[in-house]
Amino acid sequence: MNETTLAIMIPIVSIVLGIGVGMLALYLDFLKKRESIKLYHAERMAAIEKGIELPPLPPDHFKTRETTESSASARRRAGLILLFLGLSIGGAMLGMGIQAFWWGMVPAALGLALLIAGLLEAREQQQPVTPPEKLPPDRG
Repeated sequence: MNETTLAIMIPIVSIVLGIGVGMLALYLDFLKKRESIKLYHAERMAAIEKGIELPPLPPDHFKTRETTESSASARRRAGLILLFLGLSIGGAMLGMGIQAFWWGMVPAALGLALLIAGLLEAREQQQPVTPPEKLPPDRG
């Protein structure tokens, strides 16, 4: 293979495989959820036939990891990823001598904003909410 053919094939293969892996992950997650719901339904039907009352499932039974994690931790993770991605893009462009290396600061700024938002949200969640103390009425 010559260099031009290889230069054309790399992005095509990367895109096709990237989309394929994403689609496979979604399909496997769908199969897992469908099997879980089938088992839950079969258990319910068997209990109804026997006259046994089953307690309801907790509301987070069918939720995935992404929906059960706190938004603060999700923001911190996304913030760190974008921050380091932006810094590495800017550093790579600077190392290559590209004068527009400041464009790497756009994802870095977004990452920093998400990181700060996640840290502030986590701090708010940790602080207990206490009602304000009642002050004695002024006599004057």
